[in-house]
Amino acid sequence: MSATSAGTEARPSRWRVGLGRLAAGAALLAAVAMLPWLSGNDPALTVLRARSADQDPTPEQLAAVREQLGLDQGPFAHLAHWLGGLPRGDAGTSWVSGEPVLPQVTSAFAVSVTLMLGALAVTVAVAALASARTLYLGSRRRLHRGSGAIGVAVLAALPKFLLASLLATVCGVWLGWLPSSGWEGPASMVLPALALGVPTGAVIGGLLDQSLPAAFSEPWARTWRACGFTPGRVARHALRRALAGVLPQLLPSVVGLVGGAVAVEKIFNIPGLGRLALDAAIAQDLPPLQTATLALILLGAVAGVLIQALRRALLGPALRDGALATSHTPAASQRRFTRSAAAVCALALLALITAGLLRDPLHVDTAARLLPPSTAHPMGTDALGRDLLARLGHGALRTMGVALVVTAVCTLTGLLLGMAAQVGAGLTEVVSTMPAVLAGLLTTAVTGPSAWGAALAVCLVGWTPYAAQAAALLEQERASGHMLASISFGAGPGYLLRHHLLPAVLPGVLRNALLRLPTTVLVLASLGFLGLGEQPPTAEWGRLLSENQPYVELAPWTVLGPACALVLLSVLAVSGTDAVAVRGKASVRTSRRSRGKGVPTQDEVSAGRTGPRPAARRSAAVRSR
Repeated sequence: MSATSAGTEARPSRWRVGLGRLAAGAALLAAVAMLPWLSGNDPALTVLRARSADQDPTPEQLAAVREQLGLDQGPFAHLAHWLGGLPRGDAGTSWVSGEPVLPQVTSAFAVSVTLMLGALAVTVAVAALASARTLYLGSRRRLHRGSGAIGVAVLAALPKFLLASLLATVCGVWLGWLPSSGWEGPASMVLPALALGVPTGAVIGGLLDQSLPAAFSEPWARTWRACGFTPGRVARHALRRALAGVLPQLLPSVVGLVGGAVAVEKIFNIPGLGRLALDAAIAQDLPPLQTATLALILLGAVAGVLIQALRRALLGPALRDGALATSHTPAASQRRFTRSAAAVCALALLALITAGLLRDPLHVDTAARLLPPSTAHPMGTDALGRDLLARLGHGALRTMGVALVVTAVCTLTGLLLGMAAQVGAGLTEVVSTMPAVLAGLLTTAVTGPSAWGAALAVCLVGWTPYAAQAAALLEQERASGHMLASISFGAGPGYLLRHHLLPAVLPGVLRNALLRLPTTVLVLASLGFLGLGEQPPTAEWGRLLSENQPYVELAPWTVLGPACALVLLSVLAVSGTDAVAVRGKASVRTSRRSRGKGVPTQDEVSAGRTGPRPAARRSAAVRSR
């Protein structure tokens, strides 16, 4: 098998990817069209209440609304009618306001894309700062220990809606530097872009920081240093090599902000597409909701094509010709500071949980509302006078348990779909731009509001980062020289999966999952805040942040406790990613040893020793005799 043919077979064909995009988009539009009927509520009643807030409409009024909107024809007839008007530029009229839908969606889409570009600039800047140390030391052969990335963990754990509230209060209201509400010009974009871009940039920067040591350990880097190339040139090419594996994360992390920045848009009063889609979904106003969903599907498809083209341009002809060197993280011990920080965070978190479990989280004392921290209430009280330490401790097991289950399901689903590139490529692009709030509305319509209904909603959309990463790493692994050498020596699919593909993909995907664990907690919190997840008075960290977010300016201690708990959890997760990186090199070396099969290892391919091993040559001589 030639390198070119192997690389071609490893990549999904364009028509299958296009078919996957079309099927996923059609399924999503059909699900959105059925939302009013899935909810079990009368769509005419919901629309009439959204129009006039009439709590007791008469049967005659409901019948008139059904006849006007054609609700008796069913969801698919309405969907077909809406699709038939799109070629003429007619996306229908709003069921609530009666105004044309297309101008509303176009204006909101332009606002959200502008905000996304600003967030992308902030993401790139934060990611560059997060990975600058590793890039500098690696280019000078001084990268001997893990970076720790404690600062990355702190930034990645910041809730976007809490950061938005702090920025709006401090920079917009107290200092008056920038607008804190509305969308009137470039200045209105700065604070929302910071709130969205800083946590996202920390996640992307953490992934890039973990990928750079593998790029610096490739054979070309050692050769270039021996030939006297400057550290700057080595750093540029190592960055180019590492970016190829991290670039697909921009689709679910940054492009997904177009429809997923609902909380930030509400705080800053921004007329974006996510806010428009949420309001339409709550009012069951199908024409604007379907048009916004279609815009997100098209954006995901276009962004996916551009990101794939840029990624293949970064890798160059080596991806097509099967000449890539496999990236593997070199063995690096965790720094003593990282281990000490992880131990301190674990003890602090355990102490908070234990102390909170000894208190009553449901006791209401209206005379003790919003009290600051004291001896009686070490973390203060909330707006109902409940002890915040008690609610933090009792919500720990539920919060971390649900988040771990959701992260495990999303990771496994993303890994399976990422390995099935023929099926998952188009599906990943479409689902990555779907807001978790919209998925929550669809699942709640079937299961009702509950913690596990919100978990199911996050599982429906949360697998996309892992699928994109797994697909990118698999494509690079299949185009590596040692992979093609193994195939030429007769290695079967099972052997390749166990000894080449999984060892190349699993460490990176697991590090990504651990780094995104606090983000899962926050997404579950946003669904609970909208009434789609955990219901009060149940204690849960995300709900604590959401409930107390309006009191940030008056009583900042109400959000300080759960925010610090998330930071501690994030530091522990990043310490886990360092542990995965430390063990990754040994596991890769062990899994790639071929005992008795005559298959060359990666090191032998890099050194040019791709012939059969002595044991294989002796076996071949015996067979010839």
